Amino acid sequence: MLSMRVITKKRLVDFYEVHRDAKVALSDWHEKTRQAVWNNFADVRRTFNSADYVGSDRIVFNIKGNDYRLIAMVVYRKKKVYIRFVGTHEAYDRIGNIEAI
Repeated sequence: MLSMRVITKKRLVDFYEVHRDAKVALSDWHEKTRQAVWNNFADVRRTFNSADYVGSDRIVFNIKGNDYRLIAMVVYRKKKVYIRFVGTHEAYDRIGNIEAI
């Protein structure tokens, strides 16, 4: 079975170069996601039990005890996870329409 492909790790690296305390948690998220075989949201929840589906194939992940948030668009059929947002909880709260990012 094909595992997930994360597009793109650079967004994670760019973020944790500024927010160094997020590096371990984001690296862990990346590795678990890269090794996962997700066919639906239930599979995502088995990997990350605090993940929330917010519509339009977008899933919100709590990073580092909810200090940070990551929004990814998951395309199960193609086994791709597109990182749409990585930021502080405060920046996440300012997002007006998650489905548009």
